[in-house]
Amino acid sequence: MKSYLKKYSRRILSQVPIILVLLDLHYEGVDGLDKAESQKHLSRGNQLLNAGQLADALTQYHAAIDNDDRNYQAYYMRATVYLAMGKARLAMPDLNQVVQLQPNFVQARMQRGNLFLKMGRFNEAHSDYEAVLAHEDNAQATAKVDELRPLRRNVIKAHQLLDGNENAQAITLLNEVIESCPWNADYREMRSTAYEKLGDLRRAISDLKPTTMLRLDNTRAFLKMSFLWYNLGEVEQSLAEIRECLKLDPDHQECYAHYKNVKKLFKTLEAAKKVMQQNDWPEAINKFRKALKQESRVGALNVEIQLKICECYVKDNNPKEALIECNKVIEIDDRNIPSLLLMSEAHTQQADYEQAVEDLQKAASIDENYPGLGEKLKKAQKMLKQSQKRDYYKILGVPRNADKRTVIKAYRTLAREWHPDNFQGEEEKKVAEKKFIEIAAAKEVLTDPEMRKKFDAGADPLDPEEQQNSGHHHQGFNPFGGGGGFTFHFGGGGGGFHDEF
Repeated sequence: MKSYLKKYSRRILSQVPIILVLLDLHYEGVDGLDKAESQKHLSRGNQLLNAGQLADALTQYHAAIDNDDRNYQAYYMRATVYLAMGKARLAMPDLNQVVQLQPNFVQARMQRGNLFLKMGRFNEAHSDYEAVLAHEDNAQATAKVDELRPLRRNVIKAHQLLDGNENAQAITLLNEVIESCPWNADYREMRSTAYEKLGDLRRAISDLKPTTMLRLDNTRAFLKMSFLWYNLGEVEQSLAEIRECLKLDPDHQECYAHYKNVKKLFKTLEAAKKVMQQNDWPEAINKFRKALKQESRVGALNVEIQLKICECYVKDNNPKEALIECNKVIEIDDRNIPSLLLMSEAHTQQADYEQAVEDLQKAASIDENYPGLGEKLKKAQKMLKQSQKRDYYKILGVPRNADKRTVIKAYRTLAREWHPDNFQGEEEKKVAEKKFIEIAAAKEVLTDPEMRKKFDAGADPLDPEEQQNSGHHHQGFNPFGGGGGFTFHFGGGGGGFHDEF
């Protein structure tokens, strides 16, 4: 709406030199009024307008009218400035005054007809254009009269289509009408209703927003927009709109009732987000569940809250519960990309890399340009490839976010279990030795920050082939060799195991 007004203002300003030529500057006023002083202010205003100084020109036109309230030229020029400033509502009374004082003033009739058309007041616009044509052969007025006929038909047909729930067809017709009548609130409300019925709530809101300027004290629009934002799951936006309604009418019962409901939910959600920032995941989950109880009817809100619960479980390294919550989102919206990203992360925590890649591939099939998705998919594919060779986390049975203490504890337990001295047969010893080497290698990588970082990025720091390709050389890992900080005894007594740190 604002961009349209700016464009219209520029068009008005571009016509200023023509307007000044067309005006009869030898205006004759009425006896008893200060005609000379009025004319002086009018001339000064025209000079300022021609220089683009709108506010100063407006002051001069005010003075011209104060000195002679029958100076139709001053009214016309003041209307021109109002239009150039995007204040059509103020321009209309001045144009009415011009037509009353000088019915045959073609420029005023044409300008007022154009305003009536933009307001969707077809009868008044038609009357002004016909008045112009009665006075002169005017191509622009003829074109406007021809434009009015299909617009009238489109409005009538759009009403019929909306009554028949044929919303898409109604929108097509209303697009044409609103293009010619951008300042008509009724037509925008009609199109908003059609968009709402089609489920396109954001466009419904976009059509309602200008009506808050086109209609004075439009509490109904603010209330409606608040409900639409709420149904989209945008609680903060909903709260902002309902507050605007209460600014216009603090005693508005519907607005106040909705305000209380939205404010209560908003406070609960904000408290939950604050707890999330403190990394208190269980408490955050409790608060989000409380929010779900407060509002369980709105699908979009449920999706947003369930996503937050899923995210908390992922952050809390509880992939099982995270997947349960994210699947609830998928049941509502199977194309929800944020949910698929969280599910991929949860599957990664479970070392189910194949499913993690599948989640991201599904997200890419929905929107391959989703921010960050490409990088996540590459990383997941690299981790899958890596897991098919050797997964140190899986070997020790620890999650990917395990700290050093957890890694060492898992290593000690498994090392004692699989120490070759615990086995008697030759084949059993070979299997145990291989397993023991894997356990020790996993411990070395996951307790070394640099090596762990490489592994998490998809490279195995103990794989000679990978290190050679990357330009780094590693001599390989042998827990039975010297200098490793470990002492192993393979005597027949069994249980002879020492580790040093």
